[in-house]
Amino acid sequence: MSNWIINQGLSAFILVVWMGINIFLFVYFYLFYDLGPQFEYTRELLGSALPWARAPAAVLNFNCMLILLPVCRNLLSLLRGSFICCGRTMRKQLDKNLTFHKLVAYMIALMTAVHTIAHLLNAEWYTNSFQGRYGPLATKLSMLGDSRELNTTYLNPVRSNSTTPTILVFTTIAGLTGVVITLALILMITSSMEVIRRSYFEVFWYTHHLFIVFFAGLVFHGAGRIVRSQQVTDPPHNNSLCENQLENWGKTADCPVPQFAGGFPQVKVVTVTITQALMDLFDLSVIGSTVVLVHIRLVGDWTEKLIKMVENLPEGGQGPNNIYIKKYICIFCIRMAVDGPFGTASEDVFDYEVSMLVGAGIGVTPFASILKSIWYKFKDSDPKLRTKKIYFYWLCRETYAFEWFADLLQVLEKDMEERGMRDFLTYKLYLTGWDQSHVNHAMVHFDKETDIITGLKQKTSYGRPNWDREFEQVQQENPSSVVGTFLCGPQALAKDLEKKCVKYSDVDPRKTKFYFNKENF
Repeated sequence: MSNWIINQGLSAFILVVWMGINIFLFVYFYLFYDLGPQFEYTRELLGSALPWARAPAAVLNFNCMLILLPVCRNLLSLLRGSFICCGRTMRKQLDKNLTFHKLVAYMIALMTAVHTIAHLLNAEWYTNSFQGRYGPLATKLSMLGDSRELNTTYLNPVRSNSTTPTILVFTTIAGLTGVVITLALILMITSSMEVIRRSYFEVFWYTHHLFIVFFAGLVFHGAGRIVRSQQVTDPPHNNSLCENQLENWGKTADCPVPQFAGGFPQVKVVTVTITQALMDLFDLSVIGSTVVLVHIRLVGDWTEKLIKMVENLPEGGQGPNNIYIKKYICIFCIRMAVDGPFGTASEDVFDYEVSMLVGAGIGVTPFASILKSIWYKFKDSDPKLRTKKIYFYWLCRETYAFEWFADLLQVLEKDMEERGMRDFLTYKLYLTGWDQSHVNHAMVHFDKETDIITGLKQKTSYGRPNWDREFEQVQQENPSSVVGTFLCGPQALAKDLEKKCVKYSDVDPRKTKFYFNKENF
């Protein structure tokens, strides 16, 4: 439990606080509308559907206020920089922004379903009350204020026997905007399914921009003020006395005609506007290079078209001499717009004495720049660099995937040998997709000094890492260090590494601790 608290305690606390606020809002507003005396006559028309509609609305307001914040990249970068003084545990919460975004979306979907069903019942009961199906009191209340011009009098928005629940929904501001909001939400949620995101990313991307329609509808949703409450009058209207004296309403001082008014819309939409960070704030000099490498995996029609476009570039400054293409990735040099930088989990690599970097497939790309940056900082004796040891693991299915990154590792390997710092970087490459022919080929050339796949001195391993053994090795070699474990890879591997971080962490400050960080890639 202590190890779990180290890695997950603050995240769990934030989740409990968020859930607690949701529960409080739901219960508070449910009781407010279910027991509040100002809604006694409203409940006479709508029954229990009134609190069941209004309580989810309060939860929706709160979560719609939160839903955009976790995906404001500039805001997250600003907060990450502001939390430097607050320690890595606080900054780690920013790396779970998409997880929180999804949780808030699930809550919005659930509360929307409850809110919609309750209001559909309300539309039915408004209509039935006006038609006199619920007794004389409901009928009397429905007939108050024959015209909407008497804005402080009427309670029932239905003003004609020909009005059906469907007509009520599609002829009121609340009904029309509710339909638009619900359709936009359904499209956004369904297109966010992983199978859609992975196979048809454009569908996910463009439908998610319906959030503009969603929030526009949300702003106007409560403008109709359909749910109305009883107002204080002078002389006061005594409900308990007057509900049995319908014929005396407006005729005696004890029973004046009750007055009603709609509540002010409670939507709170937070629009976060952060000025775009200037690119010169990002010191490119630390990487010792003015070339920006863009690594793109060849998967799907979009990337295939991109590669064909690059291959067909004209001769000259942007010609084929500036293009390096292989089956797995394409590295090319063209003019492009760069948006960012945005803070990510990998930024915290520089704050750990010991770091474990785990990349799976194309997920290794963040670590390419990180390794170069750390190495240049290390060579220049950067006083701000705390990193003393790097453990790097790369898992790939195909052999050709190793080719481009092996060049960087060879340079680092050579530089470290020349400087007598072989222990600074320990790297291990794993080929997860292999057959017996690969093994036979490796056995024939087992006595070679360099690996037959990568040309590196570190031989490629076949299969997957034994993470228990790897964590034990790191623990033994760094008995009193704080180790940052960074992953850019699939969720299944993330769960496994997160468990290992918990298993091998020790609450004793004199012993090794592992902190898990995952790139959202």
